[in-house]
Amino acid sequence: MTTDIVVCPNCGRKNRVPTSAHGVPRCGQCHQPLPWMADATDATYASVVDDAAVPVIVDLWAPWCGPCRMVSPALENLAHQYAGKVKLVKINVDESPAISQRFGVQGIPTLLLVRKGEVVARQTGAAPERALRSWLDDGLARV
Repeated sequence: MTTDIVVCPNCGRKNRVPTSAHGVPRCGQCHQPLPWMADATDATYASVVDDAAVPVIVDLWAPWCGPCRMVSPALENLAHQYAGKVKLVKINVDESPAISQRFGVQGIPTLLLVRKGEVVARQTGAAPERALRSWLDDGLARV
């Protein structure tokens, strides 16, 4: 199992956060929810996304895609703002073609809001953070 180091936005403590886990990651010191961001591939998708305890924003992107790079900071901001409520998972479509095929991705960035293996909401193309927040709020209301 892989882990990432996440600095708690509340107290500043560094925490190890696994890419897949049961429950929601919390700071070891102040116990506040931590932003949960991970990468996934064709091989790890099920454990990282489908088994997540919270809804997952799946970002299907590519390193050569300008709009993908523009959306990425907004998604990371949302992951921080919605800590404990959502997980952000980035999937490089060039390295994981089966996932792209599974969801019929025709353009990137494509964002999916997934809850227990089912797509609740979908967004294709770049959008400002305000629009992405609205899309996420609408999707979370349906969960």
